[in-house]
Amino acid sequence: MPESLDGWKRTHHNNELRIEDIGKEVLLMGWVAKRRDHGGVIFVDLRDREGLTQIVFRPDIEAEMHAKAETIRNEFVLAVRGKVEPRPEGMTNPNLATGAVDVECDAVKVLNEAETPPFQIEPDQDLSEEIRLRYRYLDLRRPDVQSTIMLRHKASQEVRKHLSDKGFLEIETPFLMKSTPEGARDYLVPSRVNRGSFYALPQSPQTYKQLLMVAGYEKYFQIVRCFRDEDLRGDRQPEFTQIDIEMSFVEEDDVMEMAEGLTQHVFKSVLGHDIPSPVPRMTYHEAIDRYGVDRPDTRFGFEIVDLTKAAEASEFQVFKNVLGDGGQVRGINAKKCGTFSRKQIDDLTAFVANHGAKGLAWIKVTDEGLESSIVKFFPQTAQTILRESLEATPGDLLLFVADEPRIVADALGHLRLELARQQDLLDPSVYAFTW
Repeated sequence: MPESLDGWKRTHHNNELRIEDIGKEVLLMGWVAKRRDHGGVIFVDLRDREGLTQIVFRPDIEAEMHAKAETIRNEFVLAVRGKVEPRPEGMTNPNLATGAVDVECDAVKVLNEAETPPFQIEPDQDLSEEIRLRYRYLDLRRPDVQSTIMLRHKASQEVRKHLSDKGFLEIETPFLMKSTPEGARDYLVPSRVNRGSFYALPQSPQTYKQLLMVAGYEKYFQIVRCFRDEDLRGDRQPEFTQIDIEMSFVEEDDVMEMAEGLTQHVFKSVLGHDIPSPVPRMTYHEAIDRYGVDRPDTRFGFEIVDLTKAAEASEFQVFKNVLGDGGQVRGINAKKCGTFSRKQIDDLTAFVANHGAKGLAWIKVTDEGLESSIVKFFPQTAQTILRESLEATPGDLLLFVADEPRIVADALGHLRLELARQQDLLDPSVYAFTW
């Protein structure tokens, strides 16, 4: 049967104990992450939201508690009392915050028992979304999930702190409102009082924040829940949280400066990352021209280049026909991808076909020159223009799409991202913001 606390009060979280705490009597609480029996001595890793502490049960020190520990299993909830002791030489764990010490247990209470969980409560588990949602209460115990949620909490705190320091007022706005035209369908809530009438859940607090500006509040913000009745996609979901901001008596540069300052503050205070100032700016047309998308990833090269001059100087009729019909010939230099096999290139051809392209021409750059079935259609002048336009060097793979502008941009924009994934160029620790 589960035991009660009976006045026991936790003294530390499970990431706090250090060498300086040796000799202290402590009281810890949490979940059993692991239990190991090493020749009579039982070790339990006790986990809470902050970290782990290793608990030791010795039969020669507290036989009753050791016998109790033999019944303990993963995910039992425990309250443990004991003394902090140094780990034996050679047994410390430098990867654990509390890895230099143990807690020698002299009393333990089982606050709750648990059945064997359907998966290990550990980070980086390869779990399906169905399993995670079915056992959401277990999924939320996993250290990586808890870390993400706590990171979000800290980020929200820093947003509030920074904007408040800049003179913004955090003002809540109603969730039940009149339906107004926005970018998606509204979620409707029937009114009990007015039969046949409905409230709408807000897609954004647009109406209310404009009302606040007219009322003279000047600077408003809200970390607000929004609702959009639309299909699930990679960047769409029915409900989401946004940092909603409105300002009076400002121009475009003022808004951009405010957003940069907020981003820099949050990234520095939460992640320790410095965001350069000012953030680079790029027009929509430049983004489409160089990266093929309106959300350019500038962490790597593979930029899209206009190859009209090279195509005009060539004898390749496919390119010339496209240009004659008002289309474009553009390409990217996949640096150091000249070793790609024919199958890899065929896979890339199939990839761009999924984005509307009718084909993918390619040329490898070697020490001897250019290598491809289409090189014969490129006289020396055209080859020189091609090399210079794409800054080609031996070992590179030149890839081309010829089609109408929209298809060229979409195909090459996605192709450069696919190549970056294949070449492991998308460093998640690098942040490259662009207006």
